[in-house]
Amino acid sequence: MKITVTGSLGNISHVLIEKLATNGHEVKVISSNAEKIKEIEKLKATPLIGSLKNAEFVLHAFKDADAVYTMIPPDFSVPDYYDFADKIHQNYVQAIEQNNIQYAVNLSSIGVAFAGTEPLTRYYNLEKRLDEIPGLNVVHLRPAMFYTNFYGSLEMIKHQSIIGHNLAETVDLLMTHPGDIAEAAFTYLNSLSFSGHQIRHIVSDVKNGKEIAQILSDAINKPLHWVEFPDDALLAGLLQNGFSQDAAETLIVNAGKAIREGLFNEYKADKYKLVGSRKFVDFAKEFAMAYKFNN
Repeated sequence: MKITVTGSLGNISHVLIEKLATNGHEVKVISSNAEKIKEIEKLKATPLIGSLKNAEFVLHAFKDADAVYTMIPPDFSVPDYYDFADKIHQNYVQAIEQNNIQYAVNLSSIGVAFAGTEPLTRYYNLEKRLDEIPGLNVVHLRPAMFYTNFYGSLEMIKHQSIIGHNLAETVDLLMTHPGDIAEAAFTYLNSLSFSGHQIRHIVSDVKNGKEIAQILSDAINKPLHWVEFPDDALLAGLLQNGFSQDAAETLIVNAGKAIREGLFNEYKADKYKLVGSRKFVDFAKEFAMAYKFNN
């Protein structure tokens, strides 16, 4: 089958591309970086270099595809993240409709279920527009917080021996390994046996801040403590690290508030049992390698 994959060679897309190509699918990969061409070709896929903000490019990239994998690229420096996501989503909808594509697997988020409500009033709904396309069979993957987000704390761990969020160390965090997301996406795209509008929740593990700090501490062989940052301090740190104020507040600070307020507690119910195979203690080994090379 012919499948167009967005997300370049990110933590999810790289694994997905490799699995699809290995299983005989004709894979096209959208990337904004021409330096990725050779690496994409090594995966036996066809690179399509351009911007998802360019409607004509997306229209061409989706041409003749039997299915597409859609996601919003994580550009957290844009001044208005909602507008950024909305423009790309519009391009996806237009390309899917005009190319008469019948199947899509869409990377969404557990936060989508609460988009538009406090404190997630600016959270973008990654599902609504796709669900409105007549005849499109779509699976929305709703993962929790990515394990790989903790890579952003490497410098803080290195210099201050702390890690944290705007959450107390006793608060549980629902988390997902990108590899588990890739495998779920592959399962659907490999067979295209789904129909209608479906939602797949992907939660690989649940740990509180104290447990996270201890697991990472054991992995890197360094004392590490979880710190609950005040909302304004977390925001200031994110701005210092290149986040726009809108992206920092919407995707990080307010998401933390939502977790604090128990908004995601329903995901701990029996119907949302852990489905990922990669536990946080396994990811800690990957984290330890990144920490080693960062020193």
